Amino acid sequence: MLWIKTFHIVLVTSWFAGLFYLPRIYVNLAQTQDAGSTASLLGMAQRLYRFMTPLALLAIGSGLWLFLGYGLGGGQGWMHAKLFFVALLAAYHLVCGRMLKVFERQANTRSHRFYRWFNEIPVILLLIVVTLVVVRPF
Repeated sequence: MLWIKTFHIVLVTSWFAGLFYLPRIYVNLAQTQDAGSTASLLGMAQRLYRFMTPLALLAIGSGLWLFLGYGLGGGQGWMHAKLFFVALLAAYHLVCGRMLKVFERQANTRSHRFYRWFNEIPVILLLIVVTLVVVRPF
């Protein structure tokens, strides 16, 4: 079980690195007018999204393994809340993918300010999830 926990923590940390950085690339994409910069940033965003998607799936899978296979947090309120916020993170990940498609079509209508605020969502969700896991308030 400790190996699964270790891999889960590493996978979650790696996934979050992508969740933090991809919207930052979107900020730059929304600001630039240069075709060369756009192509370079778009390539970075595409590679990052392709890299972070398997990390997300493995992080969620290892978490479910701990929850269902070992019963960690079973029947406890904090775990149910955590699962809800993990579902929100998965939805955020998918929204990032949809935004990438918009940039690929060169159809973005949002400002860099929008993406700056959008970039704060995973920070808030991470704080909530870590608090639930460490403090276990209910």
